[in-house]
Amino acid sequence: MRLLFYDRITALVPGESITGVKTFCLSEEYLRNHFRKKPLVPGVIFIEAMAQLLGWLVIRSHDFSLSAVMSLIEDVTMAPDLRPGFSAEISGRLVSTSKSDSLGSAQVKVDGVEIASIGRIIYVHAGSSDSQGLRALFRYYGGSQWV
Repeated sequence: MRLLFYDRITALVPGESITGVKTFCLSEEYLRNHFRKKPLVPGVIFIEAMAQLLGWLVIRSHDFSLSAVMSLIEDVTMAPDLRPGFSAEISGRLVSTSKSDSLGSAQVKVDGVEIASIGRIIYVHAGSSDSQGLRALFRYYGGSQWV
C-alpha cells in the first residue's frame, strides 16, 4: 500500500512553488483503530504531506533527473487535536536548489488559517537513472498538466 497525503496538485511553478489539496476523512486507512474514542489526524501526517508535495516540486524543477530525499526539518508548528473531516491546502516554496540539495518551506491551511508549517526543510539529491519512470509517477500522482 502506498500512502499519498495529498489528493491533487492545484498549482505548480517549477523552481518556485507548489500547492495541493487533501481532504482528511475518517475512512483514511491510517486512522483505522487509531484513537478509537476521538480520532485525530496525527501531526506527522501533515509533515509527510508537506514533504511529499515539496519533494515533487524539487524533482519537477530538475526535470525528473534526480530523486529528492528529505534530510532535515526545523521550525515545525502544529495545531493540536485536529479531527478528520476537513479539507486542507498544502503549499511549499523553494528557497534555493542546486544539483546536490534543496531548501524550502511549507505550510498547511484550513479555511485560510495555518494549522501546520515547516520553516526549513532540506532535501539531498540522488541521481536518478530512470527519469521516465519518475515522470510517469508524477503524471500518475500529480496529473499530466504539471509535467
